[in-house]
Amino acid sequence: MTEQSIKEGKTLAVVSYFTLVGTLVAFFLNKDKGNTFAAFHIRQALGLWLLQMVLGFVVSGFDSWMVTNAFWIFFVILFIYGILGAFSGKQNSVPILGDFFQKIFATLK
Repeated sequence: MTEQSIKEGKTLAVVSYFTLVGTLVAFFLNKDKGNTFAAFHIRQALGLWLLQMVLGFVVSGFDSWMVTNAFWIFFVILFIYGILGAFSGKQNSVPILGDFFQKIFATLK
């Protein structure tokens, strides 16, 4: 991956972490460009957003502020890690789940 492709894809990579709509916008804007750096972070963000929705539904069944706070802290940390990686131009997978997201969404380019 060249420095130029990272520079071109950095904006879409960062945008993909801001709401699910941002992920979809970044995906469709990158579809024509095919930037691999942006695609990497779009896959990471999409996985995080979808997992947050599914687990959020499960966590909402618990009537415990400790479980809810742990859930939110976990996802905030993962999103911050992803945003910082995208902003700094690195392809670091989010801890625990990043490689799994890359495998599942491998067809998204």
